[in-house]
Amino acid sequence: MTIALWITAILLALVYLGAGGMKTFRSKAALQPNMAYVEDFTAWQVKAIGIVELIGALGVILPLVTGIAPVLTAVAAIGLAVVQIVAAVVHIRRGEARSTPVNGVLLLLAVAVAVLRFVTL
Repeated sequence: MTIALWITAILLALVYLGAGGMKTFRSKAALQPNMAYVEDFTAWQVKAIGIVELIGALGVILPLVTGIAPVLTAVAAIGLAVVQIVAAVVHIRRGEARSTPVNGVLLLLAVAVAVLRFVTL
């Protein structure tokens, strides 16, 4: 069970470090060709989403690595699950239903990390 938790948490963290890093450190104009939904948000909102994703990625991994407050791994994973639910709603409203399978996979990964962390506490 622990190996599954580590693998799932690392995958989730890598995805969110990449996505959150892009949203945090690239301009809105640079993101728009690949992330059309950013046109619905201000530049600071896009950066805020990126920062939330970065914090979630760190929250999924750091408690596992350090052993400090291990419940925070589950809390961070639940937060990332909420991010994906909101992202799916945004994509559906914009008529971008083809993006929702990615949201679904990331949602499942986040839920799996939360469940696996609670089981191994």
